[in-house]
Amino acid sequence: MTAMMAYNCISRWSGALGVCAIVAIIRPALAEPRAVVELFTSQGCSSCPPADKVIGELAKDPSVIALSMPIDYWDYLGWKDTLADARFSARQQAYSRVRGDRGVYTPQVVVNGSAHLVGSDRAGIEGAIGDTRKTDGVMSLPVSMTLAGKQITVSVAASEKGPAAMHGEIWICSISKEVSIAIGRGENRGREVTYHNVVRNLLKVGDWNGSAGSWTVPLENISREGVDAAAVYVQDGNRDKPGLMLGAAYTSLH
Repeated sequence: MTAMMAYNCISRWSGALGVCAIVAIIRPALAEPRAVVELFTSQGCSSCPPADKVIGELAKDPSVIALSMPIDYWDYLGWKDTLADARFSARQQAYSRVRGDRGVYTPQVVVNGSAHLVGSDRAGIEGAIGDTRKTDGVMSLPVSMTLAGKQITVSVAASEKGPAAMHGEIWICSISKEVSIAIGRGENRGREVTYHNVVRNLLKVGDWNGSAGSWTVPLENISREGVDAAAVYVQDGNRDKPGLMLGAAYTSLH
């Protein structure tokens, strides 16, 4: 979306925040990731396809959990985003409230629950990953997922600083690794755009209190057509006041 269009629309938009309901996940992750990168994108945003491509590139890096979270507040511009979820718009707005700014725009990435910048800025994203990792506790918590029968178990290690030192919420995301959309109207009319690691649903697994623990989710709770991967993250704060990413894991389901 053009800078002027984005500025004007941002300054006008103040949609009601939804609630992050959540779904998804399976099999143990193989690597300890260094970052969770969330892209807030829209099919109706002409500036977004370069950022969608960057997320596709980051998704190939096993040390980065790259997530696309399509928002719905540009739907009135002529094209209703077919992947959008009001909960993602609410999540983006919640990040803005925590920061105390009005920085809600597309394409926007949030890195490790902290830094935000334009989603097409690959070098900036890498820099933000390095900078956020300097903060105590960020992506320091071992997290894993295990599939057994018709259940998925999420395991979170204990805080090295003791149970009282850290806490957070545990969320699972059901993911479609790659979705191609032919856009018929709006700023991207006539284009086919491929979206990567699209979050299709969210599910809160539980609360982590600093002690080691495991949480089990029935597979039927995460089933959805097109879902072929899952991610889990432990985040400081809560859905209305999201904080730093403490740990995460990602796995293919097929």
